[in-house]
Amino acid sequence: MLKLYVSGASPNSVRAIGNIQRILDQHIANRYTLSITDIHQDKTVAEKEQIIAVPVLIRKFPLPEKRLIGDMSDSEKVLKGLDIVNAKTEE
Repeated sequence: MLKLYVSGASPNSVRAIGNIQRILDQHIANRYTLSITDIHQDKTVAEKEQIIAVPVLIRKFPLPEKRLIGDMSDSEKVLKGLDIVNAKTEE
């Protein structure tokens, strides 16, 4: 389960949404759940999730939890950070 937290329609947030959707669709299409939350609309979530920077992608499952901060433009970094590269090489 992946959660992307953004800050309104800021350029970084818009890029992060497009980039992560593209990456996930190319590499694990139909095998992921992504929720997108705007912390400006739900301010309590930032405190609850201990978010200090946005955009941030949090992988809740499988454990351990992983966090990636930024606009998700570096596909290699995102794939490595989510352990998708390792999963593909094992198939």
